[in-house]
Amino acid sequence: MDNARIADTFDHIADLLEFTGANPFRVRAYRNGARTIRDLSEPAAAILADENRSLTDIDGIGKDLADKIAALVAGEKLPLLEELTAQVPESVLALMRIPGVGPKKAAALYKELGVKTLDELRAACEAGKVRGLKGFGAKTEQAILAGLSVAEQSTVRMLWADADIEAQRVLAHLRGAQGVKQLEMAGSYRRGRDTVGDLDVLAVADDPEALMDRFATIADLETVIGRGDTKMSVRLSTGVQIDLRVVPPQSFGAALVYFTGSKDHNIVLRSLAKKEGLKINEYGVFRGEKYVAGRTEKEVYDTLGLPVFPPELREARREFDWAAAGALPVLVEERDIQGDLHMHTHATDGRASIEDMVAAAKKRGLKYIAITDHSKRVSMANGLDAKRALAQWKQIDRLNAEADDGFLVLKGIECDILERGGMDLPDDVLAQADWVVASVHYGQNQPRAQITERILGALEDPHVHAIAHPTGRLLNRRMAYEVDLEAVYAAARKHHKLLELNANPKRLDLDDTACAAAKERGIPIVINTDAHSTEGLGVMRYGILQARRAGLTQHDVANARPWAKLKKLLHK
Repeated sequence: MDNARIADTFDHIADLLEFTGANPFRVRAYRNGARTIRDLSEPAAAILADENRSLTDIDGIGKDLADKIAALVAGEKLPLLEELTAQVPESVLALMRIPGVGPKKAAALYKELGVKTLDELRAACEAGKVRGLKGFGAKTEQAILAGLSVAEQSTVRMLWADADIEAQRVLAHLRGAQGVKQLEMAGSYRRGRDTVGDLDVLAVADDPEALMDRFATIADLETVIGRGDTKMSVRLSTGVQIDLRVVPPQSFGAALVYFTGSKDHNIVLRSLAKKEGLKINEYGVFRGEKYVAGRTEKEVYDTLGLPVFPPELREARREFDWAAAGALPVLVEERDIQGDLHMHTHATDGRASIEDMVAAAKKRGLKYIAITDHSKRVSMANGLDAKRALAQWKQIDRLNAEADDGFLVLKGIECDILERGGMDLPDDVLAQADWVVASVHYGQNQPRAQITERILGALEDPHVHAIAHPTGRLLNRRMAYEVDLEAVYAAARKHHKLLELNANPKRLDLDDTACAAAKERGIPIVINTDAHSTEGLGVMRYGILQARRAGLTQHDVANARPWAKLKKLLHK
């Protein structure tokens, strides 16, 4: 079992413990353990295999958690998990996927109303039964109704980052079969959508039967849904469905185009083909019954006089217009990024020192970073007050003075936009920062006009440079708060401010369509990791993928510039 699944298991145990009313410290131990394991830079299995090392050497992993990790790596079941699972109906866990419904509220719904499923909860809300429970009320009831769609979607779609783990595992397993000539993932995974349903695998193989036999031996296989001569579908124990299609070499490119593009992208392709007297499908491009092309994607697109669209653009948004104008953008790549301007240290809720973050950033080839620990309003993260912030900035000044390699550490802060409006730290403090990113963490249920006004106020503040995760969404967990993005775009452009694309795979905020809208209005996007550990710097790739879906180029991304040029964008 890999680190991600171990972490998911610990999070699941924490949910079940909280649901059953367990000691909060015990719940917290599992949540902290999950975060620690998820952030590890090497497999837990590798540490277990080294007789000179122990999992208990890792901060936050005690003997109990270490023993459970060892059991999971060995493929054993956890008695605690089985015991808790027996106490909580599986369907009830879906209730906790509704934004704002944590384990405690889910337990109340189950114990007091007998609600076990999302459908039963919807009926209870519509009947006005939920508002009568202690700690709920009419507003909570309406919020639950509004959030049911998020919970329903989360049961069928996984984060792209999670899908990537499964996809790479599937590809590695299938490559072990003899006679595999070509192998690619397709579908929404290849397009880089923030959430993914099923996984689609395309292959060319000398012996399709042997490849499908190999597919049937993949770890965590729960059931074979169906198997034919060239197609096989399976479901893993995680609930993920994977479809394997084995195609002839002359059809591989056509199949890759067909199964990668969105429905709308493929409709446009077929329409263009029809105008040329051609027919295009997953088997190839045909003129009448005569095969014309299909071995490669380039062959397919060439027949229509089109460029090979990057997979991320195949959504029938702007790609065909760009192609017609000969202006298909050269999309941003991770290697273009020169700095990361949102990260945390152990001064607040991070897990590493400034020095650790600097060293990790240098290894990734960055030229500068901003340390942006939370301001004091985020008390649960031990946010910095003015005194602590200024002390940290003095430390950064010393580090920069001692550096001899040109690497720059910016004095930054993630400063909360207060519920009543205004910034969490005084002007005379913020004026001493190199970089201020403003964010909304509290009051996210306020009316649209109020949240918008708060953000506009931050954009007008001369000391603020960017808005972090501007809509506050958490994929499959929390909907975006109500905010007038058109007003935000207008203010950002007017005041020469940036908007963040937060690369955390659970956020990816701004989303792709909002980033595209910002690009159209000439607003630079800053792609940041919001890292809370040295390993967290690695999530930049998810932000890049989202930016590519938005059609962003190197020019559109502020931190693809050296700091000296980025400062000019800010009129700093």
